[in-house]
Amino acid sequence: MKVGIQVSQFNYPGGTAAIGPTFADIARRSDAAGFSSLWVMDHFFQIEMVGPAEDPMLEGYGALAFAAGLTENVKLGTLVTGVTYRHPGLLAKTVTTLDVLSGGRAYLGIGAAWYDREHAGLGVPYPPLAERFERLEETLQIVKQMWSDDTGPYDGKHFHLAETLNSPQPLSRPQPPIMIGGSGEKKTLRLVARYADACNLYSSPELGHKLDVLKGHCDDLGRDYATIEKTTIAVAAVTESGTGQTQTPAQFLETLERQAALGIDHVILSVPNLTDPGILELIGERIIPAAAELKVAGR
Repeated sequence: MKVGIQVSQFNYPGGTAAIGPTFADIARRSDAAGFSSLWVMDHFFQIEMVGPAEDPMLEGYGALAFAAGLTENVKLGTLVTGVTYRHPGLLAKTVTTLDVLSGGRAYLGIGAAWYDREHAGLGVPYPPLAERFERLEETLQIVKQMWSDDTGPYDGKHFHLAETLNSPQPLSRPQPPIMIGGSGEKKTLRLVARYADACNLYSSPELGHKLDVLKGHCDDLGRDYATIEKTTIAVAAVTESGTGQTQTPAQFLETLERQAALGIDHVILSVPNLTDPGILELIGERIIPAAAELKVAGR
């Protein structure tokens, strides 16, 4: 099992001037600790389940490009890009740029978008849910076409591209992996089965059921379920002692064991005490190597 890290907060001690140095330190230490991936949210206001909307928030791809220049091995992605935020042709170009400049380390994380306050606040159109899913499917088709030898037009219901030229092409082969975030059983997981290289699901009691639904869609579409990387986002409040509201590394590994038994390949950690001295190193020393030894069902 692989272990990634999500950076979801930028309200660091020292204020705005401390954001760059602190995020740089987190990126470098995550890379050195052996995390497989580093993720930021693709939001423009802080999301309310993490903190007040007024809390600092960085634009996702600028933050990832900054991290790319500071790291060597960790893969980089948004968890996840809202389909409403960028025209699909420009999104493909943005992720290609990240992939080329990072030496082939980009993911495209994408979803149907949901944060209506952010859209209204910044004047971004927020279509009804059904239309957002239509736009998501067209975006997936456009991105895959732009990451191929086909430079011809694309003519969809919502998007019309006269020329899907994308030079240079990504370094990742055959393309940067596409990860769709969300657990909707009728639409989201079916799009995963049809288009994606990875899914991202919440670590919840329904996880096994969601994976069964995904497998059913794969069976219906003739897709090999094993070719999809299954990822989760999991809160990891870990300390050496495990006192208070925290767990020891050994206790947290029990969670990873249960997920591996369900077939989860890659757990992305949301670490509440991310800036605490030594936390990334603790995870790197006590959790990442042990997770790598876990038997993932179906692998």
